[in-house]
Formats: sequence, structure tokens, C-alpha cells
Amino acid sequence: MSAGVIKKVAGPLVVATGMRDANMFDVVRVGDERLIGEIIEIHGDEASIQVYEETAGLGPGAPVESTGVPMSVELGPGLISSIYDGIQRPLEKILEMTHSNNLSRGVEVPSIDRDKKWHFVPTAKAGDRVVAGDIIGTVEETQVVTQKIMVPFGVEGTIESITEGDYLVTDKIAEIKKTDGSKEDVLLMQRWPVRRGRPYAKKLAPDKPLVTGQRVVDTFFPIAKGGTAAVPGPFGSGKTVVQHQLAKWAEADIVVYIGCGERGNEMTDVLNEFPELKDPKTGKSLMERTVLIANTSDMPVAAREASIYTGITIAEYFRDMGYSVALMADSTSRWAEALREMSGRLEEMPGEEGYPAYLGSRLAQFYERAGLVETLGSSPREGALSVIGAVSPAGGDISEPVTQATLRIVKVFWSLDSSLAQQRHFPAINWLTSYSLYLDSMGAWFDSSVEGNDWMALRQEMMSLLQDESELNEMVQLVGMDALSAPDRLKMEAARSIREDFLHQDAFHEVDTYTSLKKQHLMMKLVLAFYNGSRDALTKGASIEKLVAMDVREAIGRFKYTAEDHIDGEFDKINAELSREIQQVLAEKEDF
Repeated sequence: MSAGVIKKVAGPLVVATGMRDANMFDVVRVGDERLIGEIIEIHGDEASIQVYEETAGLGPGAPVESTGVPMSVELGPGLISSIYDGIQRPLEKILEMTHSNNLSRGVEVPSIDRDKKWHFVPTAKAGDRVVAGDIIGTVEETQVVTQKIMVPFGVEGTIESITEGDYLVTDKIAEIKKTDGSKEDVLLMQRWPVRRGRPYAKKLAPDKPLVTGQRVVDTFFPIAKGGTAAVPGPFGSGKTVVQHQLAKWAEADIVVYIGCGERGNEMTDVLNEFPELKDPKTGKSLMERTVLIANTSDMPVAAREASIYTGITIAEYFRDMGYSVALMADSTSRWAEALREMSGRLEEMPGEEGYPAYLGSRLAQFYERAGLVETLGSSPREGALSVIGAVSPAGGDISEPVTQATLRIVKVFWSLDSSLAQQRHFPAINWLTSYSLYLDSMGAWFDSSVEGNDWMALRQEMMSLLQDESELNEMVQLVGMDALSAPDRLKMEAARSIREDFLHQDAFHEVDTYTSLKKQHLMMKLVLAFYNGSRDALTKGASIEKLVAMDVREAIGRFKYTAEDHIDGEFDKINAELSREIQQVLAEKEDF
């Protein structure tokens, strides 16, 4: 351990001398209150330290002590349903201990409960040869999540002893004789440095979608399991609700939600709402498969910078067990602002808009830790970590550096549009400016997995209608709707149906909040059946006014509120009614 003294204090940045033996990214204890910090720059025997707690009252001459270990998180039973701050301090435990709504300085509470016992069930036996990543037993953490206890990284050998029983996370559950003859105790808990990605055997190309039940996402701009997505949007455009919907409905076994520098009241909503939400797959509380990291905008800025690394390391741990994990970071803009503030205090050369020159590489390091991987171990598993980051550009200007750096890295862009939000169209994802680069690799999966084998063809037809509507809108604004030809008017009506009946989705409606792929497919077929049937009728001389005014259009619009177990019957009924009404319009033309 190396010890030094404070030379200078500048907000969350502390400069200490006498730190020649310390290393970059070592965790240090600062001052008599032993505030926690991390070394981010070293010059000779001077170390610059970002302190994760309020530095008021610190002054030159106060002691600084290096722990000699990098910033790490504790991984083991007890993570699920926990609420942590940005450096994995358990907020509920701190509240019990301090009886204060504010974080007390210098408080030291273990991240994982040291007093709770967990029942360990071995899946390996004495004499088995194991390598890093092998599963040697399980612990039922919640009714929904079973933690798989893995051989720590860097350990290989033969199991000497392993016993079933009730253990604390710090107890020895097994002993492994390593190949060099030394013995390694395996605990229920392990530690991992947050700034280093957890290793895996190999990265696989993502080819299956992370089904979310949100129609505009699944149909138009899908994200792959193990993919990356960004949700930029101005204030009030619905970023947080989109992330809540994805956390609730995405086909992920584990959800890690990072509230990074968001407003306190918004994070309070999340903390109150998540325990109340029922997991649709299990009927239990959503918290039984969720880890929350709450680092609000009034918490120390340096801890905000660490929060996304803390979250993604926890997510990687569950990925290594073979789970599909979804990580929501809300919002990376606030994280980038923390980087900018620390960079300014370090007096580094500023880049664009004052952000540090390494903003893009830091963002890439974060997003590149996502992926579909083959895990370590003698019998590898497939694990997926999907990362969805919200971006809050000032004034909704997506040309600013954080959004642009993010878009260079991620493969899915859900562009939230304030004008759609003002029209009360939610989710306010703009279908003309958003994109997904996973479409080509996942098209075959959609066509083969959804009945009908025509998913991509239907999607393309709907997208073409929306693009045609955008072009026709310019003409309508100049000369009015009446100047359009009948086929163009029909296109406008079909596009309106796609927008209002298909893309508009009510997150708070008990049925409409989630739509299965099968139901999305039937909805696409109904909207396009109206368009194609009416277009054929137009060529036979039918009246555009009567086609547009058909009663069946109301039924097509209300199909999204049909419960999943009734969709087949309702679809057949509406389809038959559509054919009958089109024939009736044609018959009226002949009578005329």
C-alpha cells in the first residue's frame, strides 16, 4: 500500500503527492473520513484522484492511502433485486445503517450482504477436472433467477472437495487443486475490475432478434440479441418510457437498469415502479430479475462516470452464466458530461464542445462489451448482452458530439421525435430517420419463425407506403388533398392506418402494451389487405370516398386491443368483413 498527502482539491478532483508506488485506476481512501476515490492520472509521485463522494472539508495535508487494487465489483448471490449507487454501494443497506435520506460520507457497507445464507447445490463432484468458466453448482437467488457458480478466471485443475449446504457469500464452497500443485478456495462470491471486460471464448454474429413486443421496434427497427441500440431524443419525447417498456417486455432473462445522472424524481419513479411491475412471463415482481443502479444528477459527478462500468460488469457476469441480459443506460449524455467535467479539472486539451478527445473511444469501450458470446468453460454456453443507451442531446440537436459518437458505434438508432410526441403519437420513434443494421442478418429468422414466410415483404411494403406518404405530404400542403389522384389518396389513407393503427402503441393499456410477433404479422396483413383490396377495387371503378369510409376500418384499428388468445378468430372475421364491404362498394358502383 502506498500512502501520500493531499496537495490540491478541485471539486471531485484531488491531487496527492507521495504516491509513486500507486498504479493507475487503484482505489484510494482520501482524508480522515476515508472517502473512496480512484487514481486517473499519475505524474512522477503526484496522482490525480477522482473522489466518488462529496469533498467539502478536505484540505492540503490530509492523508491519502492506496488500497493497491483497481475499482472492482462484487459478483455473487444477492445481486438480483438490489439497488446500488454508481460504485455498487447498496442504497437500502446504507439507509438502514444511517437512517438518512442522503448518502453519508465515508460509509463502508459491503456490496453483497455478508449475513445472508444461500443454499448451494453442487453440479460437479470431487475429482472432476475443471477450467475457468465451468459451472460447479447453483444457488436459487430468486424464484425467477438461479445463479450458476462458476470457476473463477485463471483457475484450472481438479476439484478436491465440494459440499452442498447453506453458506455465506464469503464461505468456501469448494477447493480446487491447480495444475501447479497449489490450492484455490472457491467462494460463492468473486470480484472483478469494472474497467476490464470479462473474458469469453469467442464472439458470435448476432442473428436472432431481441423480441420486445413493441411494434415499431420489432417490425421496423429490430435489435439483435447481443446487439447495441441508441435512443436519442429531446426532453419529453418518451425516452424513459421506451426504456421501461423494453426492460419489462424484452425477451431477456436479466435486466440491468442504470439511471446515470438522471433527475432524482425520474429515478424515484423507476425505484417505485419496478417493484410494483408484474413480470409478464412469471407473474412475479419484475425486480426478481432486475438489478438497479441509481446515480442521480445530484450525486457526486465522479461516481456517475463509474456507474456504467459497474452496470456492464454485473451484466457480463450473468451473460457468462448463459443468460440473455438487457442493459439499459439512461442516459449516456449525463455520463459524458461527467467525463467533460473531470477532463476540465485535469486541464486536458478539450475536444468538440468541451468534451474530452477520448469521448468516442470511451463510448466504444462501453458498447463493445455487448455481444452474443460463447462463454469460457469445457462445455461452453451461449450468453447474450444487449445494450440500449438513451442519449439526451441538448435542445434535441442530434448533431452534438455524444449522439454522433454513439451513432458511429451502435447498429440500431431509434430516433425520438418531439413533433410526434406533441401529436401524442407514442412511442415517438420517427420511422423515416431511424434505422437498424441488423435487418439483413435477421430477415431470414423473421421469415422462417413467423407463420406465412412473408414478414420482410410485408414490412418493406409498409415502409414504402410511409415513405410515399412523406413525399405526397409536401404536395398536399401546397395544393390540398383534393388535388391528389385517387390512388395517391388511397396511399395517404393506408399510411395513416399504418401510423395510427399499427405504429401507435399504448404503453399503459393492458393488452396493447405488448404485441407478440404473430399478432404483429396479422396486423400488418390486415392494414395491407385494406390497401391492396381497395387499390384493386379502384382499378374497377370503385369510389375512393366510399372505400375510405368503409366501417371495417374501425375494426382494423381496434384489432390491436384484441387479447392474444382471440386474435385468429378476430382476424378471420375482420378479413371476411373487409372483402364483403369492398364487394359492396363495387356493387354500388355498378348500380349507379
